Amino acid sequence: MKKKILVVDDDPDIVLMLKDRLEGEGYETISAGDGKQAVDAIELEAPHLVLLDLNLPRMSGLDVLHHLFPTQDSAAAKDQFPPSTNQPPLDLPIIVMTANATIENAVEAMKTGAYDFLTKPIDFDHLEIVVKKALEREVLKQQVTSLRTEVESRYKTIVGNSPCMQSIVELAKRAADCQATVLLLGESGTGKELFSRSIHQWSTRNHMPFGVISCVNLSSDLLDNELFGHEKEGFTSAHSRKKGKVEEADGGTIFLDEIGDMPLSLQPKLLRLLETHAFQRVGGTRNVKVDIRVIAATNKDLKQAVKDGTFREDLFFRLNVVSLELPPLRDRPDDITPLADFFLAQHLREMKRSPRRFTPDTLKYMKRYSWPGNIRELSNAIARAVVLGIEEEIVPEQLGLGPWGADPFQEGDNLPYHDAIEQYSRHILEQALRRSHGSQTKAAELLQLQRTYLSRLLKQKGILQESPTS
Repeated sequence: MKKKILVVDDDPDIVLMLKDRLEGEGYETISAGDGKQAVDAIELEAPHLVLLDLNLPRMSGLDVLHHLFPTQDSAAAKDQFPPSTNQPPLDLPIIVMTANATIENAVEAMKTGAYDFLTKPIDFDHLEIVVKKALEREVLKQQVTSLRTEVESRYKTIVGNSPCMQSIVELAKRAADCQATVLLLGESGTGKELFSRSIHQWSTRNHMPFGVISCVNLSSDLLDNELFGHEKEGFTSAHSRKKGKVEEADGGTIFLDEIGDMPLSLQPKLLRLLETHAFQRVGGTRNVKVDIRVIAATNKDLKQAVKDGTFREDLFFRLNVVSLELPPLRDRPDDITPLADFFLAQHLREMKRSPRRFTPDTLKYMKRYSWPGNIRELSNAIARAVVLGIEEEIVPEQLGLGPWGADPFQEGDNLPYHDAIEQYSRHILEQALRRSHGSQTKAAELLQLQRTYLSRLLKQKGILQESPTS
């Protein structure tokens, strides 16, 4: 698709020359001879870029700019040509042209909304460069907007209608309104990063950067460099200055995942950042000031870590201003079905697969399963089923979660604990043998048990076999 450029000038010869040159470069062109025609053409034709002369009849170029970008006051333009309800996007690139190359005109045009300022006579080679850069910038802005929308859409919805989740979401939204540090607690896979991104999106910092760094499996020196950056020659291989995640997130939010694994030697530097909003890059002596909001997360017991001497008590208090504990998936079974539907739709869309649905047995099994890996395990299991499945229905076996089948407990059963464990254990063994077609060797592999131990269990529980046992 050709890019459309509007040429606005009251000199027909200049218009003709510009149109010939631009069309020779592959652009589509339209033209206007005065400011009012320019406004009408912009609203009707929706060009990708405008070349605008400042000295125009009926409505000057500056008045056109004030009309298009009405954040600046221009009483005359607004009175004569009130802003249209069909306003063009404020990021429409406008390149101003004038024979009166004054600093005042240039400053006024750029402050009002112009992308660049050129003087007549026009240097066509320079004009082509400016036009190309302006259009490339708009493409990049569109791509960034699209990617940001895609990323934000992943984190704008926290799925879960259970009372415990609704309560936590309400607390998180209230915490987002303040600037206090938030500490997210919970098992691995419970959605701590999702909550951190949601808190950022709900806050007034949502238009600023969101930085993520994991504190696990990094040495103190590496994590120091990742967090705070380094100065040129700060260490042997530092050939130039590098910003760290904290500095890159200035004005926004930094999410410190697995904060419980942060090396003890680096914790004083983080504490100083929280207290003073300042830090020093590796190898530096100058304080760098930043305005950031910190959200931290861990699956560890930080109070116990403080007692063990692996986590500073003063840092714990600084982080633990607002604390939210996310429940494991096994404690919120009512959320499993909506979560499963959400992930199924997501994976089908990403993998470009035809519509699928869960069988009633699959939904029943997912609610009964303990999900030790929590939401992450649920998402991965559904992704596996989407990859492997070829039918419209997803059955329990496709989830790859181990033995499945009819519920061993009937509606209304009220078994004592030990009786329930015994019955369910028997059920697991029978299902493993059924899936292994009676082969104890294969059943042992499936259950990750020794063959002799499985045989002993079968004898203890009186499970008779009519199928092969090897």
